[in-house]
Amino acid sequence: MAVCVCSLPKKALKNLLMETNSVPSSARPHLYSFLALVLLYVVSSPCSASLFFNFYGASCPAAELIVSNTVRSASSSDPTIPGKLVRLVFHDCFVEGCDASVLLQGNGTERSDPGNTSLGGFQVIDSAKRNLEMFCPGTVSCADVVALAARDAVAIVISLIALLSGGPQLQIPTGRRDGRVSAAANVRPNIIDTTFTMNEMINIFTAKGLSLEDLVVLSGAHTIGSAHCSAFRDRFQENSKGKLTLIDSSLDKKYANELTQRCPADASVSITVVNDPETSSSFDNQYYRNLVARKGLFQSDSVLLDDNRTRNLVEDLANDQGRFFESWSQSFLKLTSIGVKTGEEGEIRQSCSMTNG
Repeated sequence: MAVCVCSLPKKALKNLLMETNSVPSSARPHLYSFLALVLLYVVSSPCSASLFFNFYGASCPAAELIVSNTVRSASSSDPTIPGKLVRLVFHDCFVEGCDASVLLQGNGTERSDPGNTSLGGFQVIDSAKRNLEMFCPGTVSCADVVALAARDAVAIVISLIALLSGGPQLQIPTGRRDGRVSAAANVRPNIIDTTFTMNEMINIFTAKGLSLEDLVVLSGAHTIGSAHCSAFRDRFQENSKGKLTLIDSSLDKKYANELTQRCPADASVSITVVNDPETSSSFDNQYYRNLVARKGLFQSDSVLLDDNRTRNLVEDLANDQGRFFESWSQSFLKLTSIGVKTGEEGEIRQSCSMTNG
């Protein structure tokens, strides 16, 4: 599936054409060439979805700033928030598309499924939405808040060194609308489990219009965040003495020992382990370096290095942070464009946890 982003609505195109009068005559040929390309792109775009940049420019100019400030404030008091928000957008977009269906509460909703019970960051989305409703009631969708919050979460945890090396400074189009359908039965067939084989992951990514490269790049989200012990328990076996022993030869033994100390057989269900044992609070390419060092936390991480179809890309991303940032920007744009509802589809919820009725 190609990512369909109609960057400029008719009104914006008209305004651009009017602005050409203020451009020096010597520069107008270049501007006309640019406008021709934009028009050709919009007219020939195979999609009907109308996501475009600065969608709220007129209706709620401060929308993105309000979301960004909310995310930054929450992250300053709880450093686990960025990882939770990035995970949340995955679980939203992979089920029913990027329509905030994961936020709906109630029996039988996506949020009630056991696969989603460990999700977090809902209070940040709700807080941002409340702020938006005060300034721009009934205007900004919860689906856009989820996508923007994940984008902003990454920006917050980029280290200074990473920022100086080129990114990712990501702009995403907006205009998503909120879905009215949220069913727990749709969760398991559509989300990635940490025990999945490569083929199982490929099947799900392909169904979402995402490529093998997208799979590897978006797995880089595991450079931040944390997981419960149960998420990687399949890599160990409990012996007769109640001790966990490593049964997955693809995992570094020293790292495995560290994991069993943090997560013994009788570990509390509330205990978590950071996904990235080296730079857990920074969004960088350390995840891929960890994979090369056999320190991928999940079985679904380790297969990226072991499979011939993805090994070279893993190694390339481990050695080139700039390439990871560039690839992340492209793949994240595709992720947040999956199955979007626009125009008259769906609704703009007043509260993210319930439909408007």
